[in-house]
Amino acid sequence: MLQLKAILTRVEALPPLPRTVSEIEEFRRKSDKEITELLKIIEKDALIVTNLLKISNSAMFGFRSKVETPLRAISLLGINFTVSIAISTSTQKLLKSNLEPYGVTNNDFMRSSNISSVLANLWLNNFEPKLKEEIILPALLHDIGKFILADFIKSENKEEEFREKIKAGESSIEDIEREFFGVTTSYVTAQVFKHWKLSSNLINSIEFIDNVNSVHDDFKKIAQILDVIKTVAIITDPLSDKSIEKAIKKAKLYNLDTNNLQNSIKILQTRLDEVIS
Repeated sequence: MLQLKAILTRVEALPPLPRTVSEIEEFRRKSDKEITELLKIIEKDALIVTNLLKISNSAMFGFRSKVETPLRAISLLGINFTVSIAISTSTQKLLKSNLEPYGVTNNDFMRSSNISSVLANLWLNNFEPKLKEEIILPALLHDIGKFILADFIKSENKEEEFREKIKAGESSIEDIEREFFGVTTSYVTAQVFKHWKLSSNLINSIEFIDNVNSVHDDFKKIAQILDVIKTVAIITDPLSDKSIEKAIKKAKLYNLDTNNLQNSIKILQTRLDEVIS
């Protein structure tokens, strides 16, 4: 309990979200959304624009021509995907830490997050299109809590011990987090978003990803889908044969669509392989 209290104290000490994100969150909750209104909001933040263009030009999306303006990026990605990128960019900027205890870099984190969100988009287009817009944002943001946990483990001088356990791969990351902290990333991420007063749907979708049996029935399917996506895009080894195999087993267990999942993974792998070759 003392560890949990110390972790939550770190969450409560986080600075408030910038006004840009508050405006984006207000925009996100509107029933009628206009591209021009969103463009005006994100153009106030140069980092959001930079990341939006960088992600738009990533091989994961497979756009045929270079995306050079934020307006074109929004048009291609869609309003909700753009909102997700904007919120993700701003939240990461406030979490001034790194993920060295997990044996990964902040760029690894971004790659894993982008794989999660793109896979959500591809898979749910054919599987649960009505849920797609609800899931893209938590798919992109669910691992944010790792920055808090990484910072805490460093303050406890247990960074090397933690990293070695992660590297050994004998236990899941979630089990190692439970051993060291008593909680997992998804719980901490949810507390961060509660602190920032983001939407209750976002919080409820993320909080029980690592414990889907405890989630309210209204959010169970979302948590199960996010658990599968998170498994494919695991931060230490995204899109590996091992992570894909685990994810497909989970999808079968949850009675989710595995055919479209496998096809979506192949599309994503092909896009990335084309860049490497």
